[in-house]
Amino acid sequence: MSPKKVKLAWNDLKMLDKEHQAMTDYLSFLSEGKTERESWQILEGWAEKVGFMPLDALKSFKPGQKVRLSVRGKAGILAIAGKRPLCDGFRMVASHIDAPRLDIKQNPLYEEEGMAFFKTHYYGGIKKYQWTALPLALHGVVVLRDGHKVQIVVGEDEDDPIFTINDLLPHLAKDQYEKKLSEGISGEGLNLLLGHNPANEDGEEPVKCAVLSILKNKYGIEEDDFVSAELEAVPSGKARYAGFDRSFIAGYGQDDRVCAFAAWKGIEEIEQPEWTTIVLFVDKEEIGSDSNTGMKAHYFENFVAELLALQNGTYDGLMVRRSMARAKALSADVAAGYDPNYAEVMDKRNSAFMGRGLVISKYTGSRGKSGSNDANPEFISEVRQILDEAKVTWQTAELGKVDQGGGGTIAQYMAIYGMEVLDCGVGILSMHAPWEISSVADLIMMMRGYHAFLVYHD
Repeated sequence: MSPKKVKLAWNDLKMLDKEHQAMTDYLSFLSEGKTERESWQILEGWAEKVGFMPLDALKSFKPGQKVRLSVRGKAGILAIAGKRPLCDGFRMVASHIDAPRLDIKQNPLYEEEGMAFFKTHYYGGIKKYQWTALPLALHGVVVLRDGHKVQIVVGEDEDDPIFTINDLLPHLAKDQYEKKLSEGISGEGLNLLLGHNPANEDGEEPVKCAVLSILKNKYGIEEDDFVSAELEAVPSGKARYAGFDRSFIAGYGQDDRVCAFAAWKGIEEIEQPEWTTIVLFVDKEEIGSDSNTGMKAHYFENFVAELLALQNGTYDGLMVRRSMARAKALSADVAAGYDPNYAEVMDKRNSAFMGRGLVISKYTGSRGKSGSNDANPEFISEVRQILDEAKVTWQTAELGKVDQGGGGTIAQYMAIYGMEVLDCGVGILSMHAPWEISSVADLIMMMRGYHAFLVYHD
C-alpha cells in the first residue's frame, strides 16, 4: 500500500479578495486587542455594524434576527435566529479571548535602590524566562474610588515609553545556569521596571512618589486605586507577517484569538441560517474557565433561555435543556504545531502540521485524557463530511506524546449539557510565548470551515 499523500492547504487556497482583507483585519485585531476587554470591544463593534442588536433591545427572536450579549465587557455571545425553532438545537463555534500575560498586583508599586517597579502575578501557563528583557506595554482599566473607569494603554504608540523586566547578565549567571529552566526566573522576580527619576520629590521613596505623580496628573490615579485595577503587562508592538514569503503571522495572543477571529468571520455574512447560529467568546480559559466570565459560569445557558423565552413567549426550563442537549458545537481552540526543532515531544503520526489546514482533535487532556471531552465518532464523521463538501483542507492531531504533558479546552464544559462537541482549530508554533506563530493558509481554511459548519443543514 502506498503512503497517504500529504495534502497542503496552500494547494487549494486561491485566496479571495475578502480573504486578503481578512488577513489585514486579523493583524489589526491582534495588534489592538491585547486583552480580553479590548478583543471583545473590537468584536462587538464589528457585530454592531452588521446588525447584531443588544439582547435587551429585542422583543422577539424570529428567523434572521441578530442578537449580541456583552458579558461584563470581557466576554460575549453573537447569535442569529434560524428557520428551525431554537428548541430543536443550534450550531455553535466557541472560542476564548483571554491569553497568558502578567497581571499587575493589587499593591504593586514599590521602590528599591532608586528604581520603581510594579509587582506582577503571571496569568496562565507561561515560561517565565521568556518575559524578561522584552518590550512590554500596559493595557487595562483602573476603577477609581468614585467609580470612574480609566482605560490605559501605554507602550504601543511610537512616542510611548515601554516597560521591561530585567534579566541577569550572563557574566554573573553561574548559579542561575545551574538551576532548572523553570526556576531560572521566579514568579516573584517578574517585576516591571517603571523608572528612576525622583523629579525633585522628597521623602524616603522619591522615585515611587514621582511615578505616582505622573499617574495622578495623567489619569487621576491614586496609589490605593490599584486595588480596583485590572492592568495587564503584554508584549509591545504590532502583529506582523513572518517569513520571506509572508506565509506566517507573528503576534501576541494567537492562542486563542486566531480562532476567535475565524469564528467571527464564520458568522459575519450569515443572514438566514437553517439552525440558530451562535458564536461564543469566553474569558478565563487559560486559568481553568472559572469566574463569572469563564465557561463554567451560566451566562451562556441563561442567554439560550432568554432567546427561547423571546421565541416562545415564556420561560420553559425543560425546553432550555432540550435545546442545549440537541446542539452541535465546535470548541474553537488551537493545537500544538509540529516543530522539527522539538520533534522529540511529538507523535509525528498524530501532530498538527503547519500549512496542512484546519485541525480537528477527538480529545485533548493530559496523559490518560484527563480533562478531555473525547468527542463521539458519529459527530466527527458529520464534521468530516461538512469540511469535505466545503472543500476545506483539514487534518487531525492531539497534543504531543501521551506522557509528555497535555492541556485542555472549554469543550468539556460545553459537553456537560449533552451537546455534541469537537475541538477544532489550527496549529500554533511557540504557543504561550510572548510572540506566537500561525499559518496564513491554515487560518483561511479555519475561517471557511467554521462558516461551513455554521450554515450546514441536512
